This record gives sequence, C-alpha cells and structure tokens, in this order.
Amino acid sequence: MLGFLCTQFSRRDRTEKAGIGLGLEDILTEHRNAIIKECIRAIRKRCGKRYSQRSVKELTGTVSEIQDGNFAALVHNDFSKIDRFIERITDLRLYHGFALSEVQQAFELHRTVMAPLLTARMQGPKLTEALSRLNRCLSYTITKFSDYYQDLHEKKIREYAETLEHEVSKRTRELSESEAKYRMLVEEINDGYFVHQGGRIVFVNGAFCEMHGYAPDEMIGHYYLDFVAPDSASKMKSYYDKRFTKRKDVPDQYIYDRLHKDGRALPTENKIKVIEYEGKYATVGICRDITERVKMEQRVRESERLAHIGQLTTSLAHEIRNPLSSIKMSIQMALKTMEISGNGKRTMEISAREIARLEHILTEMLDFARPVSLNLEPGSINEVIRSCLSLLDVRIREKNLRVQKRLLRGTERILMDREKIEQAIINILLNAIEALSPGGVIQIATVHENEPKPAITVLFSDDGPGASEEDLPYIFDPFFSKKIKGTGLGLSNVKKVVEAHGGTVAAKGAAKGFCLRLTLPLRVKNG
Repeated sequence: MLGFLCTQFSRRDRTEKAGIGLGLEDILTEHRNAIIKECIRAIRKRCGKRYSQRSVKELTGTVSEIQDGNFAALVHNDFSKIDRFIERITDLRLYHGFALSEVQQAFELHRTVMAPLLTARMQGPKLTEALSRLNRCLSYTITKFSDYYQDLHEKKIREYAETLEHEVSKRTRELSESEAKYRMLVEEINDGYFVHQGGRIVFVNGAFCEMHGYAPDEMIGHYYLDFVAPDSASKMKSYYDKRFTKRKDVPDQYIYDRLHKDGRALPTENKIKVIEYEGKYATVGICRDITERVKMEQRVRESERLAHIGQLTTSLAHEIRNPLSSIKMSIQMALKTMEISGNGKRTMEISAREIARLEHILTEMLDFARPVSLNLEPGSINEVIRSCLSLLDVRIREKNLRVQKRLLRGTERILMDREKIEQAIINILLNAIEALSPGGVIQIATVHENEPKPAITVLFSDDGPGASEEDLPYIFDPFFSKKIKGTGLGLSNVKKVVEAHGGTVAAKGAAKGFCLRLTLPLRVKNG
C-alpha cells in the first residue's frame, strides 16, 4: 500500500526532500485523490462481500466525504463534518445489513492508507504530531460511529418490541405469529442475543452461537459461566449475584472475555436488561465482538509509544556518538604513537573493539528511529545474497560454519533499495552466525511465488537453538532480545525495511533450529 502511494509522488522526490518543509495540510491536499482511490480499492477488497457489492460511484461519494471530514479534523480540529457523515452513513449501513465490525474496518483502512504516506513525507516532531492527530481522529470516528450504530440498532429493536407488545395485548389470537416474527428479527441481527434464567441459558440466537463456536442445543440449559473466560468469571458472577440476590445496582453495559469452544478468550461487550420471561425474571442481553476495536486501540497506543521512543532514541544516539568518537580517536592515537605493550596494549585493543560495538548499536538505534527512505533500482536478490555472504566470509570461517545455497537461476530483477536490503540480510545472517555452534549449518534458498501476487521469497534456516513458541510472536518487536549483548533492534529493522518495500517477513521455530521467510514483490520484469 505504501508502494502505491509512493509512486504517486515519486517525480517530486527529485526536487524536494521527502516531507521536509511540507505541512500536514499540504500533504493531504496534494494526495487527496490518491488516498480516496486507494481507500476504495482496499475497502472493496478487504471489508467483506457487502462492500465489494457496492458501486464504485457510491463508495467514491462516501469515501470522499469522510476524507474531507478527516481533513477538517486533522488540519482545523473541526469534527462537525465527521459528525454529519456518521449520522447519515449509520442509517444507510444499518439498513443494508452491514455488521458493525465491517464499517469499523472500513474506517480503520484510512489509517492504513494515510499513516505510511505521512511517515514517508514527514519526520521528527511534525511526524509525531501528525500521527497523533490521525490516531485521535480515527479513534473519535470509530467510537462515535460505534455508539451511534448501537443506539440506533437498539432503538429499532425497542420500537419493534413496543409495537409487538401492543399487538399482543390487542390480538392474543396472533400471539404465535407475532412471536415467530420476533424470533426471526432476533435471529437475523448480527449481534449475539441471549436469555438466561436462574443462571442457565434458556434462549440464544444464531449469532450468539457462532460467536462461541457452539450449536444451540450445546448451550441451552447450561450455566452461563460455562461460556465466560476464567479471568472474567468472578466479575460476571459478582454482577449476577448483586443484581438478583442482593438487589444492588450494577452496570447494564460492560466488557468481558467470552470463552470460545476452541479455548480462545475473546473481548466482548455486553448490554443486558432484566425482564420477565415465561412468568419469571430473566436476564436478556445483546453481546458484540469487539476484537477489532481492542486491536485498534492497542495499535494506537503502540504507534504513539514507538513515536516517543523514536524521538528519545535519536536524541540519545546523537548525544552519545560525539563523545564516543573522541574516545575512539584517542585510543587509536595512543595505539599508534605510544609505546604500549603487554596487558596495557590488550586492554586498549579490547576498548577499541567495544567502542566499535557501541557504534554498531548506535547505528541500529538511528536506523530504527528514522523513517525509511528508499532509493529503488532494479536488482537481483541472488546477487545481494552472494555479496552479503562474501562480506561475512571471515566470520563464517572463524566458526567453521557451512552455508548451503539453493538459489533460483535467472531470478527476475526486482525494484529494491540494494543498500537497505543488503543490511537487512546481513542482520539476519549475523543473528544466525552468533546463535550457531562451531560446525553449524546455514541454509539459504530463493523461491518464486505467484500467489497471492508475484514475488520472490528468500528462506533462511539454521540448525541452532532456535526460538521458543513463547518468544516467536515478539521477535520483531523493538528492543526484544534474549542475547546478553543484544539491542533487540536487528530484526525490528529488518521488518521495517522489508515492509517499506511492500514485502513481508515471518519467522517460525522448528524441531531444531530457526526459519525466517522474507518475501519481496516483483514490480518489474526481467532486465
């Protein structure tokens, strides 16, 4: 997606540095049409069948309207256009049967499209402020829409329920038909609907069953806490006891973790009410899956955290590098001009090596902090791999490691920043060299991929200690490292560079060793 937007302004990169001197208003104005076009493409592709069936003309109108609202909020702190848009689009989407999560995902794609653009065109405090504004704007939009959607949804259900009660009181002869209509409405809504009485479930709709992974007959008659995750069970039981035993007021809307049949604990929002059901008091509720909302909130917090870390890292690196350079020069001068021998000389040489290691750490920190700016040229990934192995040949031979290559012949040339891809591969190989015992094996293979789109995949594997299942989800996180002298930025920078090229990187453990898969898209043909 970043690659798409980058091509929209590549011609201008010859005359201006990426983002320097440009304000948020200028960037959003210049790329308005490109942002709208990319959002429409992503929405039709990624937001489900209902969106893919909407006409391009309709989506152009709605996406343009919300983008203009985003502009007003981001540049002028004016949310009135967003408010008016939400009031109009909520009724439209609810009428056509859109799930709340589908529309939330469509709003979220605006961040996915705009954040890489801002990162590519801005830097430093301007970038931090722009991303913070973008996160606040989309958080406001999604929260406002979710609340309005829920209120409108519940209003329609209440209106129908009130009408139904009136009809039942007037025409008891039609009770059976009316009840059937009510059940049909409950079954058709996208949110989970349930009734439990005396702590046991007496009614569930299809959506509620689907959310938990059970069939209706596997839920009816069972205790409701059987479908609540252990971490939330005590809170839910406390609410129930206070409501029915101690007659105390408790929240009628709350968040808890439901327990899926496969063992997963999933974030859920519940809104309940006490009613009379078949002559006895019961709890009726509507529950909604909020997994995407929770993930979005986590991404917002992580984005802000990384922006602050980047600023701090850049400042610290510059403050440390200057005195470190002076110390390095002094040691080099001392080794050249002073007559030092024995332990004194060895101590000075160790100090020089440690300073070189510190300089490498500072370089990694600065690479992590600064935005990735690419100089794309056609090149061969096989040539880059061979070059990296040549540069590391001494380190490989020192540990008596074997390198087994299986590189495709005549691989197509791809658009890449050779220097940055080379550094990424060196980081991967250095991790393997440091992890392996003498005599270990490193395997490298290149593979041509066609699905989901043409790409070249590079597979790295070794027979070292590997990574535990618990560590695998975090190995690309900044500052995550199990090495005594590691910074935790090597693989993080690898991921940053690869994703800037529009590619992906993934890791997995093996019975013995470690495997890393790096995929880069094919964007040019041979030659």
